[in-house]
Amino acid sequence: MKPDVIQIAPPARKRFSLHALSRVSPKAWVGLAIVLFALFVACAAPWIAPHNPNDQDLLNMLLPPMWADGGISSYPLGTDGLGQCIFSRAIYGTRIAILVAVSAAMGSMLVGVFMAMLAGYFGGWIDRIIGYVVDLWMSFPPVVLSLVLMVGLGTGVVNVILAIVLVDWTRFCRVVRSDVIVVRRRQYVVAARLLGFGHLKTILGEILPAVAPLIITLFTLEMGVAVIVEAILSFVGLSVSADTVAWGVMIADSRNYLHEAPWGMLTPVLCIFFMVLGCNTLGDGLRESLDPALRERNRD
Repeated sequence: MKPDVIQIAPPARKRFSLHALSRVSPKAWVGLAIVLFALFVACAAPWIAPHNPNDQDLLNMLLPPMWADGGISSYPLGTDGLGQCIFSRAIYGTRIAILVAVSAAMGSMLVGVFMAMLAGYFGGWIDRIIGYVVDLWMSFPPVVLSLVLMVGLGTGVVNVILAIVLVDWTRFCRVVRSDVIVVRRRQYVVAARLLGFGHLKTILGEILPAVAPLIITLFTLEMGVAVIVEAILSFVGLSVSADTVAWGVMIADSRNYLHEAPWGMLTPVLCIFFMVLGCNTLGDGLRESLDPALRERNRD
């Protein structure tokens, strides 16, 4: 006669599910609206922009916005020193910002989370080696390290994304590693190992769902960081090619006409500001919505 098998249900754990979307804070919805609007503008740029961003109208250089004296409706935000439509260039610059933000954040997340899982789950000498690498890598200023990598890699959007990934994967690794160490010591993870779960199944089925909210939050925040880094690299001429429109390129082109036409610099600066604001607001809102401790604190 076989003895009865007693199944002990694992305790409630932190998992990301669709039910959590019902508790998303208004801050997250505002940030999501800004990001989705930027994505829409990037996709619909050929239909929204009134001009080709690289077309030059030398008879209408440094025009003010259409609501100012001397402005015309065909150039809503005026023109730059080469007679190019600032409004059209700002719209097309959204494409580079979205591409770099999503791709660089995704790459940094994949590399950083993979290293964090190895360090936090296995510990020991693996954790020490990865910790030494992270500490050494983070000792360099991020912007300076990005500039050095771009000098070695060369210009181009792909190289910009690669440089950001090589610099910012440490952000994910350090933060996620700490959470993995905490989750690894929980009873349901220990029970999974005792039941014969392999390392890969334990990591993917037990630990990764528990740290998913933190990873999602870091991903949205990294998008804002990537936008700023790309703008800096574009400003110094180490990002995109000369015929590619980017917000950093617009700032660099307008600095010589700052006193005569300040709207040429103000437009891309505001685009960067709202893009980063949307990413950071989305990240903060998701963190407040998905973190049980913060939800309880906000209720009190």
